[in-house]
Amino acid sequence: MGEIEHREVQVGGLRMHVAEQGSGPLVVLLHGFPETCYSWRHQLAALAGAGFRAVAPDQRGYGRSDRPEDPERYTLLDLVGDVIGLINALGGGRPIVIGHDWGAPVAWHTALLRPDRVAGVAGLSVPFTPRLPASPMDAWREAFGDRFYQVYFQEPGVAEAELQADVAETMRRLLIGASGDRPAPNPDGERLPAGVLPEGGGFLDTLRATDDLPAWLTPDDLDLYVAEFTRTGFTGGLNWYRNQDRNWALLAPWQGAVVTPPALYLVGTRDPVFAFPGMDRLVPNLRMFVPDLRDSVVLDGCGHWTQQERPGEVSERLIAFCRDVAEA
Repeated sequence: MGEIEHREVQVGGLRMHVAEQGSGPLVVLLHGFPETCYSWRHQLAALAGAGFRAVAPDQRGYGRSDRPEDPERYTLLDLVGDVIGLINALGGGRPIVIGHDWGAPVAWHTALLRPDRVAGVAGLSVPFTPRLPASPMDAWREAFGDRFYQVYFQEPGVAEAELQADVAETMRRLLIGASGDRPAPNPDGERLPAGVLPEGGGFLDTLRATDDLPAWLTPDDLDLYVAEFTRTGFTGGLNWYRNQDRNWALLAPWQGAVVTPPALYLVGTRDPVFAFPGMDRLVPNLRMFVPDLRDSVVLDGCGHWTQQERPGEVSERLIAFCRDVAEA
């Protein structure tokens, strides 16, 4: 299956860095915030060993890929366009597209908008969410005012100042504080809904972290993330959040459309996303919006960094799904 190969691919006017391993049916792996293609290191090897060609890009705004300066260049239509352009650059066909965190909406919407180009789709952490009557920011503001973290991310420069003040501390807090290994909440502290900032606090104040790294996160892993985001900053990834209302407007023609390719969903019980308002209704009814959902897997005790926290189990599930789709 060879080693992981790194190269650059021209996707439209975008220079995209990809990590690639193996040969066979194509599987595209899309990372989330704040990650890079490195988050798929375990799955690249596992999928390659199972007879697939696994390709993980640094998505637009991240890592060694281009980071457009115009914040409006980070809509879901841009991101889905990157995936279709990448598929074309890799030889075309109908790959399986898998995404985690923000990569999951990109994967789901690639399958929604271009089902002719997607053989199967899997989402980790974030389920497919149908377009709702109200825009995302209006809905979050109505529920939590300006204290929901995605609202906090909207003003350019505010979140950057917090996250870039100490990148090593930011990445440590994020990776541990959203994982299944984060400490239990203080029983005497304020119990806030998932993703809601404490009064007068910042995003990192929502996260509880231990001093020691969990077994799934090595010092070298953490150092790599710290080096990448020290070099690039966080604006590229934050611009994805700043286009949510624009996405909502652009996707109006697909109101009520469903994701038709074969699909898989995985989420951990300790993933903060799993505790977001409405998830208790969406996840059990996901097949209403993803009619060929083959399985919805809930990983007990797993946190947000699904494929990194449970690499063996997640790889096994993904390989079984990819084989099922490839053999159909």
